[in-house]
Amino acid sequence: MKIVIASGKGGTGKTTVATNLAFLLAREGLRVAYVDCDVEEPNGHLFLQPVIEREWPIEKPVPVVESQRCTQCGRCSKACRFGAIISLPQRTVVFPELCHACGGCQLACPAGAISEKGRRVGTVRAGYAGTIQFLGGELDIGQPMSPPVIRALKETPLEADLVFLDAPPGTSCPVVETLRGADMALLVTEPTPFGLYDLQLAIRLVRALSIPAAVIVNRVVKDGEPFLQWRQRLKQLPVPVWAEIPESRAIAEAYSSGTIIAQNVPEFARELQPVMHKLKASIDEGTCRHQW
Repeated sequence: MKIVIASGKGGTGKTTVATNLAFLLAREGLRVAYVDCDVEEPNGHLFLQPVIEREWPIEKPVPVVESQRCTQCGRCSKACRFGAIISLPQRTVVFPELCHACGGCQLACPAGAISEKGRRVGTVRAGYAGTIQFLGGELDIGQPMSPPVIRALKETPLEADLVFLDAPPGTSCPVVETLRGADMALLVTEPTPFGLYDLQLAIRLVRALSIPAAVIVNRVVKDGEPFLQWRQRLKQLPVPVWAEIPESRAIAEAYSSGTIIAQNVPEFARELQPVMHKLKASIDEGTCRHQW
């Protein structure tokens, strides 16, 4: 099963939840893989401390125009929806940074003047953190598009019962690419007005993709009227809440030291037990219980 750990905003604790769930379920004997799809700011390796066994570059195909065959008919420009290729009176210009590697310009060219070449956009690293299979991607500096690296991560073969995909923050194209083909999404949020608003955006996204979802609330302070009001609004959303992780100095200190929190803070591991039980039940049943 492929479980995406996502959120509508950054800083909610996605990587904390993803790495600790991977650690706890691997400790119980499951074959677990962790895939860091936040290729612009990867940090899962800081906590899992994997031993990298191999790495390889990622390329995306970009168009190359053979000027002698090009007739400047302009069909390639009309086919491209991203402005990555423009037909001028004297020559056809390619902007590789804008190219989405769809191949539309090559198909549209009646003269067969367009071919493709690889352009490096990032790196994939593979290894192990104990028994956990680790995959991490990193977008090259100056590259504007991360989906090609995320696709390369997802296409890498893994032998696991459960794959955790640590998504980028937000609800933009990199998150959509991470969610595509997933069995379920765990949406991590925080009990603030911003957290609730961005959670609603994330719910709209997973619903549009028909992906079952559940919520994990992080940094919960249960005392006080503001949280009770926030929880009441949360209950009105069409997703179940699987865990509420309390605000804790011990958790914050373990996180700040770059360790797996569940190893050092039993309270944190207990809060994730209901999530683990539901995921294991889903694996046994071969499906996710919660459907839209």
